[in-house]
Amino acid sequence: MGQASVDECSVLPLMLDKDRSLVPEASSSGIHVALRSVPPGVHRFALLLSCCVVVLLMAGALVTSHDAGLAVPDWPLSYGSLMPPMVGGIFWEHGHRIIATLVGILTIVLAILLAKAEPRRWVRNLGWTALVLVIAQGVLGGLTVKYLLPPPISTAHATLAQLFFITIISITLFTSKWWQCDLPLLEDTGTPRLRGLAALTTFMILLQLIMGAGFRHGALGILPHLIGAVLVLFLVILTGRSVRIRFGNVRDLRRWGILLQAFLGIQILLGLAAYWAVVKAAQDAQPTTMYVVLTVAHVLGGALTLAASVVLTLSCFRLIRDDAKVAVATSTAGAPPQNYKS
Repeated sequence: MGQASVDECSVLPLMLDKDRSLVPEASSSGIHVALRSVPPGVHRFALLLSCCVVVLLMAGALVTSHDAGLAVPDWPLSYGSLMPPMVGGIFWEHGHRIIATLVGILTIVLAILLAKAEPRRWVRNLGWTALVLVIAQGVLGGLTVKYLLPPPISTAHATLAQLFFITIISITLFTSKWWQCDLPLLEDTGTPRLRGLAALTTFMILLQLIMGAGFRHGALGILPHLIGAVLVLFLVILTGRSVRIRFGNVRDLRRWGILLQAFLGIQILLGLAAYWAVVKAAQDAQPTTMYVVLTVAHVLGGALTLAASVVLTLSCFRLIRDDAKVAVATSTAGAPPQNYKS
């Protein structure tokens, strides 16, 4: 058998027990879990929803940067109607609500699609989890208006948005053809183990985004965010270096390591520029275009950095054995598993 690739990988037959969860099965290529290909439309729909969530994150950041959180003082209606005049801050706040409603509807559809077409129980449950998260996010959004933007609730609202985003990103990855391929399992003999290191990096990036949201909404000062930036920088460099040295020939790991480092580098530059814009905007009567662009870009950059880290972490768990004892190879006889290319 030649080297496995994303386009050439074989999708394994489905073996289901009574509750439709997956059953381990042995194959000629080694030990694996039998998977059935989820209909491609489900994956494409999850990808569409991921893109919509990015737009929603940007819309929410625009509301904060334009100081329009209270431009519409009531909830769930806007000035007692479904479509108020889209002028001034109402444009940003009500526009954010419209996009959020669309994302909520798409999340309902995704959860139903997964319930009907997805054979893996844990993925189906993840779909329902996404639905719970988007409902909770809507409620938190309403509370921020009802209680006049209290910093703790506003910070929680921003945090839950990131958790919802990475949940949808994860579902998109889990329903992809690549995830369901009969992929080789690789051996990681380095220290620290890449699976654990990538997971720690993802957790620290999420924590850093929480501290950033706290600073942006007035719940925290800048110092925790700066300390977090230094820790995240160290972990991302260490993770990227570990990927490059141990699995430099594994494209499915290498590309996400490169993207993670690239996103973080851009994010640090945006962070410096955004802080300069925040200090400068303190003297302005209204948010300037430069302030809005830089702060929104910084929020979006943080979300993309987190997404890249999540995908890298999940890819590590998909490709690397947790016990580091046996490497299962599907390439030509005698070829080391680390030479696997996708």
